[in-house]
Amino acid sequence: MKLRLPTLLVLSLPVWAQAPLTLAGAVRMALDKHPSLEAIAARVKAAETRIQQARGNYLPKVNYTETFARGNNPVFVFGSLLTQHQFSERNFAIGPLNRPDAMNNFQSAVSVDQVLYDAGQIRHGVQSAGVGRKMAGEDQRLARMGVTAGVLRTYFGAVLAGESLKVANEAVKSAEADLQRAASVRNAGMATDADVLSIRVHVSAVKEQQIRRTYDVSVARAALNEALGLPLDTEHSLTTPLAAAQTKGAGIAEYEKTAVTERPEARQMGLSTQLASTATQAARSALLPQVGVRAQFEADRQQFASKGGANWLFAASLKWNLFNGFSDRARIDEAEESLRGSRAFQKQTDAGIRLQVRRAHADLKSAEERIEVASAAVTMAEESLRIVKNRYEAGLATVTDLLRNETALLETRTRRLAAVYDQRVAATLLDLAAGTLTAESESLR
Repeated sequence: MKLRLPTLLVLSLPVWAQAPLTLAGAVRMALDKHPSLEAIAARVKAAETRIQQARGNYLPKVNYTETFARGNNPVFVFGSLLTQHQFSERNFAIGPLNRPDAMNNFQSAVSVDQVLYDAGQIRHGVQSAGVGRKMAGEDQRLARMGVTAGVLRTYFGAVLAGESLKVANEAVKSAEADLQRAASVRNAGMATDADVLSIRVHVSAVKEQQIRRTYDVSVARAALNEALGLPLDTEHSLTTPLAAAQTKGAGIAEYEKTAVTERPEARQMGLSTQLASTATQAARSALLPQVGVRAQFEADRQQFASKGGANWLFAASLKWNLFNGFSDRARIDEAEESLRGSRAFQKQTDAGIRLQVRRAHADLKSAEERIEVASAAVTMAEESLRIVKNRYEAGLATVTDLLRNETALLETRTRRLAAVYDQRVAATLLDLAAGTLTAESESLR
């Protein structure tokens, strides 16, 4: 006994190491760790920085420049002497004035430019960046809902695979018991070897299903880990049973009404229309004047480290685009057509969303009715098999009757499990179609 105890501890260690994992816990884990959500979060932050970039245009632009120039161009030499405060009477001599010696000019300048009025172009840029941030936020919400739905699908896919394996194991046990029963009936002279061989074939068939479903469990658990953003071989003890979801029973009209306002795709189309409208306004503002001011401080000298002349400049400017080859008018037309197209796509998106809601609602109702039918069929199949087994032992039923009922029970149990799984998935997909799927949704409880 002492020799067997360490062996039992080693064999049971992997089971102990499996951390219990509920469906709600799996969803939270995926929302925290899935790589796709990390990528979309980076896109949201990038969109936020574009807002700051656009707002930066409200502030003055300050630049520092350092320039070196050397030459004997008369205008350059004359101007450089003036800015360096080195001009004297001898520089008026005709010879040096026309053919001056080459000279250096080191120029340091600090300039400040400020837009006072631009007909709202900066404001439109900020608005466009803000709309882009909202669209990125809807992308993030859509990604989170997609990850949530994927976790539920793969979580219950793994549970379904495990339950299907249990059904296959029970079918193997029942088939092996039938084999013993057939052998006893044959020994009693009430059956032939053909009956025993037929049941042996049935045992082989259900064992094939057992083998296939064993591997299905491994693949389903790997798929769950992929949906969670974990290594594929991570072990879990799945504690949420495969049971029908409790639904609120709302009608299609209510789901459709929610979907056209809450779906990320619907909101994005509305934002796209808003973005196109802003682009149209920005294109029109290009036809209005712009007013700005500029201030500059400048220092010029012949050597980089020597003293020289300093000067400043302040200027105000007005720029009005009176004619630009009709390109501005074309940009306005382009923006207006884009706005018209966005509005048309918005109508198309609304219709598509409503259709998806109806399809998801139909799938849910279909699965719920299939559960009722399959549950009743399992009860009847179990009772029918019990009766046939008793009749077969008494010599009142054939082996064909026995095998037909065994197969019927296996199929009805499998159909019931599939119907429950489909109902859980359909309930989640309905919340997804309505745009209300979150980690706290009723379909995940």
